[in-house]
Amino acid sequence: MKVAILAGGYGTRLSEETEIKPKPMVEVGGKPLLWHIMKHYSFYGHNEFVILLGYKGYVIKEYFANYWLHQSDVTVDTAKNELQVHNNSSEDWKITLVDTGLNSMTGARVKKAKKYLGDETFMLTYGDGLSDVDINQLISFHQEKKSTMTLTAIQPEGRFGSLAIEEGRVTNFLEKPKGDGSWINGGFFVCEPEVFNYLDDGDSVVLEKKPLEGLASDGKLFSYKHEGFWKCMDTLRDKTQLCDMWDNNQVKWKI
Repeated sequence: MKVAILAGGYGTRLSEETEIKPKPMVEVGGKPLLWHIMKHYSFYGHNEFVILLGYKGYVIKEYFANYWLHQSDVTVDTAKNELQVHNNSSEDWKITLVDTGLNSMTGARVKKAKKYLGDETFMLTYGDGLSDVDINQLISFHQEKKSTMTLTAIQPEGRFGSLAIEEGRVTNFLEKPKGDGSWINGGFFVCEPEVFNYLDDGDSVVLEKKPLEGLASDGKLFSYKHEGFWKCMDTLRDKTQLCDMWDNNQVKWKI
């Protein structure tokens, strides 16, 4: 099953990093965020990716065009104009890199990749979200519900600590508990080709608005509740947290 990854946004709230690279290429543990996402899908046997490019998409193209250089030892013979690769440890990935427009919205990017995704079930996610979601269980849920589109619902962590108070006395302190009990869209979609019928042409189509609202209205959108780890890199603070997790061997998204 092919995996489409949205990787074309500006990432303005992470401008300290995204002035020179797209957000999915911001590194955690010396590897781009995009690589971590792809490794997760690859663990479950999904090795064919369609990357939906936009802002600074050439950075992603250049990274994967020279991917084996990042993974292997090489010998360069300048006299013979030869390059020898040693101990190539590259993953068995097939990657299609699609220019979907600099200012295209999420739904527009997906629609522009239709010819590469084909007429079969495919997966879709955002290029800035990490999770330990069980992809096999997600797909099984999607198939059992006979869903047209399934999204992974998550409960984001609270930003601040929570106090339990009785008659003025603090009886318990919870550091960064889950949010207010509501579930939000965490990405990690499974989609049937019928989804394209809900995506109009044009660059202004936002996946999370009219298309998802239409699918929900028609009873064709389901949510798979994931209570495990999920983290979106939206700000420099988020990046710092993810890097700290990696450095302290608390990599909750790594299987």
